[in-house]
Amino acid sequence: MIDDAALARYRADTPAAARGRIHLNNAGAALVPRSVRAAVDAHLDLEDTVGGYEAAAAAADAIAGVYGALGRLVNARPEHIALVENATAAVALVVSAIDPGPGDAILTTQDEYASHQIMYLSLARRRGVRVVRVPDLEEGGVDPDALAGALARERPVLVSLSWIPTNSGLVQPAAAVGRLCREHGVPYLVDACQAVGQMPIDVEALGCDYLAASGRKFLRGPRGTGFLYVGGGPLERGDAPLLPDMRGADWTDPDAYELADGARRFESWEYAHALSLGLGAAAEYALDVGLEAIRERAWALAADLRQRLADIEGVEVLDRGAERCAIVTARVGELDAEELVDGLRAEGINTSAVVRSSAVIDMDRKGARTALRISPHYYNTGAEVRAVAHEIEALLEER
Repeated sequence: MIDDAALARYRADTPAAARGRIHLNNAGAALVPRSVRAAVDAHLDLEDTVGGYEAAAAAADAIAGVYGALGRLVNARPEHIALVENATAAVALVVSAIDPGPGDAILTTQDEYASHQIMYLSLARRRGVRVVRVPDLEEGGVDPDALAGALARERPVLVSLSWIPTNSGLVQPAAAVGRLCREHGVPYLVDACQAVGQMPIDVEALGCDYLAASGRKFLRGPRGTGFLYVGGGPLERGDAPLLPDMRGADWTDPDAYELADGARRFESWEYAHALSLGLGAAAEYALDVGLEAIRERAWALAADLRQRLADIEGVEVLDRGAERCAIVTARVGELDAEELVDGLRAEGINTSAVVRSSAVIDMDRKGARTALRISPHYYNTGAEVRAVAHEIEALLEER
């Protein structure tokens, strides 16, 4: 539980919040704690002082600590963590390792992230891969029975699941999907982009082979950071990206190379050391706060907001699923969500908009052209939730 004293500390650690900015766009990019900024700045200062390569050598132990912190965040050993620039890049690396060909099936859901949908459709267009979307339950979320049938019928080379989609507040039954994938011996990829930093994650309980995440969202890390968990099964199989570089492999003879041990084979030689240290600081901060406490507070704020929005005439909450997280989406009369974002920003309130191209299937199912997305986090307050609901009502009345 996060009490008033702890909340005051977290807000003091968050300069924009301390200055009165109401930041409810944590599903886009959360505000970083001071310790994250300090870690990035300190390494950039070191690079200025001694040089980039030399600073990396001096920070070797600290960089190693980043893998440890990220491993603790998802219950994995450090050697199973790879540093990447974002979750989408991690997903692309996994798909290249699976290397699906003509006739192979990728099983996914109605609510998969837009970038993944585009990747899989590109594979269908260019390589003849079959993209199979499993039906939803009536209340939202993938239907486990339909998934079980598809696994038996399609014999896919990969199951890909966005645990928390970009909109709708939905939390997919990721562990139940993992159990089915293990029963059928199918590689399982979880996109935890919106889950990491918002809720506890245990890759063993999920039963996933791969887990991709970005740092900038609920984890409160720098933009341009992310990580990939690679399980023991893929490593034992020899899974590796289609195009490893000299960090992921050693060139041993003119016509031969050897893959690096562990998940490092999925990394690139050149990466942002300063930002990675910031990512590690963000993971440490989240662990110190406690993921259970973060989930409890952020989800309670979101539930309160959903009720307040539902009470406003002309506002329709669009969230689905038996379990709902700290992402709230709503249609506000006939107002364009992108214009609403601008209007709220002018009042010092940060939100974001979901457009049809971000979630074609879900938006078409709801008959929505745009939706306002509001995503509170544990450092937000009840007063901030009330303020955004009040401003939405005022903007609606003005139009």
